[in-house]
Amino acid sequence: MTTPRTDPPLLTAEDLTKTFGVTPALDGATLQVYAGEVLALMGPSGSGKSTLLHCLAGIVAPDAGRVTYAGRDVFAMSDAQRSALRRTEFGFVFQFGQLVPELTCLENVALPLRLAGVRRREANRRSAELLTRLEVSDVAQKRPGEASGGQGQRVAVARALVTEPKVIFADEPTGALDSLNGERVMQLFITAARETGAAVVLVTHEARVAAYSDREAVVRDGKVRAPEFAR
Repeated sequence: MTTPRTDPPLLTAEDLTKTFGVTPALDGATLQVYAGEVLALMGPSGSGKSTLLHCLAGIVAPDAGRVTYAGRDVFAMSDAQRSALRRTEFGFVFQFGQLVPELTCLENVALPLRLAGVRRREANRRSAELLTRLEVSDVAQKRPGEASGGQGQRVAVARALVTEPKVIFADEPTGALDSLNGERVMQLFITAARETGAAVVLVTHEARVAAYSDREAVVRDGKVRAPEFAR
């Protein structure tokens, strides 16, 4: 049973279309995302779910349609404004981590805070706390190439959470993790949603991961089918 939301959505996609070459990725995709909910985007490979995620995050511009965040048209912003938005209010976990190889794992996590002007000692303290919660403090002073794939992915999750973003975008965030560590990561996402009011939008093909979400939106042939309201 769903409970109607009386608050406006934090993030919306309205009738998005996107084509790569002759291949349509999105075909009228429409979606609403609310503060404090965990939303799973599901669908077969090639259905458009990752493209939708990247459009919502302001990374890929749609050919038509509109993405709105907190009442602002994301693609009406300048490149600098979108970059600032992604740095301060959005957090990202990509499928393969995308950590900076020249930095230590601790420095990778602290990087968004340092870019936001947080002093090094405070940035490192907050980063170390998250690494401890994710049980990867032992790789804090190692570079990503010295960590396992699973450890690197947990470091990437810590980096996404460290700024306490308003929206967390995650593309197959547990793909490189065993079930125990995958559960730990999902619990952190849920905590972020419940305690800070962050919206979590994640792409997954795993039913056990989607089971943690409040809603599941199915993307198929570039269109979205989703319950209207979060539970």
